[in-house]
Amino acid sequence: MTAIEFKRMVEREAKPLRQYAYQLTRNVEDTNDLVQETMLKAFTYQDKFESGTNLKGWLYTIMKNTFINNYRRMVKRNTFIDQTDNDFYLDSVAPLVKNDGEQKFVRTDIESAISKLPMSLSKPFTMNVKGFKYHEIAEILRIPIGTVKTRIFVARRQLRNSLSMYGKMYGYSNSEMEAA
Repeated sequence: MTAIEFKRMVEREAKPLRQYAYQLTRNVEDTNDLVQETMLKAFTYQDKFESGTNLKGWLYTIMKNTFINNYRRMVKRNTFIDQTDNDFYLDSVAPLVKNDGEQKFVRTDIESAISKLPMSLSKPFTMNVKGFKYHEIAEILRIPIGTVKTRIFVARRQLRNSLSMYGKMYGYSNSEMEAA
């Protein structure tokens, strides 16, 4: 294949390449740059193209790889690595030790509220919290899936009511708690 034939074939693919480039970049200027860079690489590496193979696929591969390499280069250029010592903790007024005492009380209250639920509600609820799917709970407890959903819903509502003080303490309004 002569250089002129190759040039004509590549030029025929310019419009579809431009459309593909725009899908990748979503920017007209970047699209033009990507198409230009792809064409330059195609002509530079013309000897790598095997006559009789899919030129369009070859050009699309060049474009995709060029786009990926440019993206990686941009991300690497925009990544800032802080190599300073982290001595700012010395002057910090925030406590360095977290106090988990409050969370312990909250957890105790939650566990207590769950234990006060009837077994028919607490069992499906705790299974759901542990990650079981509705259909798995229904199979294990041998009840319809609709009943499982209803019991979990009712358990959540009762727990929300009995633990509403925590919702208020953490800044949730009643409408937000009802929506949850």
